[in-house]
Amino acid sequence: MRSSSVALLFILASTDAFQVSQPQGRPSTNLNGFRDRLKSLFGRGEPVKDKTFDKLVKNNFPCAITNSALTKKTVAALEKRGISPSNTLLATSLCCDELARVLEDDFNQIYGNNFNLGGLSGFPFAGNTGFGAMAAHIPDDGYCLVVHGPHVGITKDGLIGKVERPGIALVDNCCGSAIAASNYLKGITDGGAKITTKLQSFSDFQQGAVQELILPFGKRLGEAENRMKELPYALYDSQDILVRDIINTGKGG
Repeated sequence: MRSSSVALLFILASTDAFQVSQPQGRPSTNLNGFRDRLKSLFGRGEPVKDKTFDKLVKNNFPCAITNSALTKKTVAALEKRGISPSNTLLATSLCCDELARVLEDDFNQIYGNNFNLGGLSGFPFAGNTGFGAMAAHIPDDGYCLVVHGPHVGITKDGLIGKVERPGIALVDNCCGSAIAASNYLKGITDGGAKITTKLQSFSDFQQGAVQELILPFGKRLGEAENRMKELPYALYDSQDILVRDIINTGKGG
């Protein structure tokens, strides 16, 4: 088993920032068909850009790129190593939020249907067992492309940690799980957290885990100039440790 990991810093979430695409299922294993498919996908051009919003995003997250740019860079880098849809299984660890499906769908268009490892905030809650099951699905002498990372919302007026969703008047938290965990952590570092003797609830164990997994970043978030801007970076650092631990454990299996 071989694994090639695409480390996504985070996914910017805005309903105007994405062009929704529909997954078409696993593509042909024929290499010529793969090249024709790439020409079709990448020949469509970029989605219509909102230059004002793009500038707003870049001002807050200078390294942000579009889904299209990311998939192009990924394909180009992996193709040089002989990694193509015909010999690759796509695995993702992204948040449950439907906004995260857009990037997932864009990769599905190229690499076919994905094995889902992720849960709330993008943490790989499928764990060692899920990774082991996924590894058994990798093509013989093939590869696994792992796409993982948290996501963060930004509104048209530049409010980070919020997102405007179609058909909903409420300007919603994004990522809601991450922000709830951040608030939990703030209650501990700033004082005021309620003492409880209750064990973690199985009906919300993923959220409990997210809260525990960002505990080491309390000082970093507390000292950040903009807590919501720093939060996805902290989440990614925590997730990356967990993803690499699961991969390394799987290698020995």
